[in-house]
Amino acid sequence: MKRIALLGSTGSIGTSCLDVVAEHGDRVEVVGLSAHRQWEMLAEQAGRFGPRRAVLADESLEGSLDGNRFPPSLSLEFGADALERLAADDAVDMVVAAIVGAAGLRSSWAALEAGKDLALANKETLVVAGPLVTRLAAERGAAILPVDSEHSAIFQALQAGRPTEVRRVVLTASGGPFRGWSKGRLAEVTPAEALEHPTWDMGAKITIDSATMMNKALEVIEARWLFNLPADRIEVVVHPQSILHSFVEFVDGSVVAQLSPPDMRLPIQYALTYPDRLEGVGPRMDWTASTRLDLEPPDLDAFPALGLGFEAARRAGTCGAVLNAAKEVAVERFLNADLKFPDVARLCGDVLDGHDFDPSPTLTDLLRLDARTREEARRWTA
Repeated sequence: MKRIALLGSTGSIGTSCLDVVAEHGDRVEVVGLSAHRQWEMLAEQAGRFGPRRAVLADESLEGSLDGNRFPPSLSLEFGADALERLAADDAVDMVVAAIVGAAGLRSSWAALEAGKDLALANKETLVVAGPLVTRLAAERGAAILPVDSEHSAIFQALQAGRPTEVRRVVLTASGGPFRGWSKGRLAEVTPAEALEHPTWDMGAKITIDSATMMNKALEVIEARWLFNLPADRIEVVVHPQSILHSFVEFVDGSVVAQLSPPDMRLPIQYALTYPDRLEGVGPRMDWTASTRLDLEPPDLDAFPALGLGFEAARRAGTCGAVLNAAKEVAVERFLNADLKFPDVARLCGDVLDGHDFDPSPTLTDLLRLDARTREEARRWTA
């Protein structure tokens, strides 16, 4: 029985994870849950799965919610410190990091520092502090298992060969709702249009990241650290069907890919039960039906955010933290109609180019830089 703490249980990754737990309750037990503000949904999940502890990260909710909605046996805590304590709890074997954004870094760090295996859906953990996080995991003997569909696909494909036999890894991107659009047409995109993703059902911020291809930029940086590869051995192709989730090319020319219907429950289950494969809870491919698998190069001119990801992966140091912080503010401003769609990447590029680069920051340096970058991004004007 693997005991997990699911951080971010009310989001799309969190609810998909609980679907997997419900199917494989003989293998996986939930001992802790967390949410940011959705306390009613958290209470329902706690009643269903019976964890010992739950955390609401928003401290302002303490004393203002109906505690009777939660099971009487549950220990309910509030705030970021409580989140870190849950991640490090002795009763936890694995932490599922599904909190969106840089807010998930501290709890991921706490989990690894306590020697817990980390099922990582929070890509910002590696984008902001990749070398520090991977070093900590190695020191504590903790495994980092990818939950993102693309990184899970690469992780699975890499098992077909040795690390020295890998020529390159290729991340696939759906292209979002604006695949094939010109720069001029993209200038008129509204937040409502950007929130209509053609394949995946995700939260607002991640959906906008996909529309700008900033999400893929962050995945390039994540792959850089997760698989210990230089940026020039990571590539991106656009694959609108979202069936071929990513692939690995080996030195002999062989290409090994992972394919499945677009359903996050598969990579989540693989992370929870690795190295075993169990009966899946998601849909299966219908190989009797005609199936198209289109692949095309990304348009870096129309979607410059992707180029910023490769730049940050090459330079490393403080670049990932700056790019991510600027991106989070830029997305908020776009959703509030304070920026135009192309300004998201433009803001990020300007802030990245203008920051005081440090090749070897500490975690404290990165957290301070995160706050400083957000202030600068809020002041930025087109």
